[in-house]
Amino acid sequence: MPLQIKFGVTTWLWTSPFTTESIPAIFSKVADMGFDAVEIAVEDPALIDAKAVKQGLKDYGLHAVVCAAFGPTRDLTHEDPAIHENCFAYLRSCFDLCNAWDTSFLAGPMYSAVGKARMVPPEQRKKEWELAVKNLQKVCGMAGERNLEIALEPLNRFESDLVNTAADVIRLIDDISHPAAKIILDGFHMNIEEPDVEKAIISAGDKLIHFQVSENYRGTPGTGQTRWDAYKRGLEAINYKGTVSIESFTPENKELAGAVCFWHPMAESQDRFASEGLHFLRNLFIA
Repeated sequence: MPLQIKFGVTTWLWTSPFTTESIPAIFSKVADMGFDAVEIAVEDPALIDAKAVKQGLKDYGLHAVVCAAFGPTRDLTHEDPAIHENCFAYLRSCFDLCNAWDTSFLAGPMYSAVGKARMVPPEQRKKEWELAVKNLQKVCGMAGERNLEIALEPLNRFESDLVNTAADVIRLIDDISHPAAKIILDGFHMNIEEPDVEKAIISAGDKLIHFQVSENYRGTPGTGQTRWDAYKRGLEAINYKGTVSIESFTPENKELAGAVCFWHPMAESQDRFASEGLHFLRNLFIA
């Protein structure tokens, strides 16, 4: 029986940061291509008019997935509590956007700053883990008050030294021990870190509420070495009913390109990346 899933694509494929002015060009493309959802990357909430986005979603018949971005000033494992407070304030703004757009969760690697990849002593690693757990318990409380969940994302070893695999994120949400703590998995990171992506998906089970994909080289789905059959079997095994969303980036934004080591385009055009990727995914998961 075909999976009952929706398909989405990130705003990061075209622009960074997403702003109110991004709405017409991106939403119209996403809708015309046949996507069900637009994954809105919220880098700076102050640049986004929540009401304008809500109207745009309605006008183009899309639903929103909301993803958060975490740099050095939004690091819940930092030794400075002021950095934590800055991250909490940012997350409150993101939660407000989720509520405004009728979105049930906020996704991202919110346990630490992206790019924080170091060899540290076990004692420091333990301290940072415990700090992430403590602060994420507070974040879950904030989310729960708004009837929201958080989807925590493992990143590959070059982008994080704290949470790299499905086993890592399962351990993290077990330690958080709050009903709002859930999981997002990203196939790009899984291709680097997981010995068996199918087993990793199955291990996440009903805690998995969002799934991102691209090729092993961050390119158009269907053009690389990814074991798409294993993804499909894993999602079928857990009867996944969420969104499968294409996530990649544009090198046109230099700040973002540096953060994710994205130096050149991965397709002839970003529009073809999205449309051809969606065609492949529909044939894979629904046909």
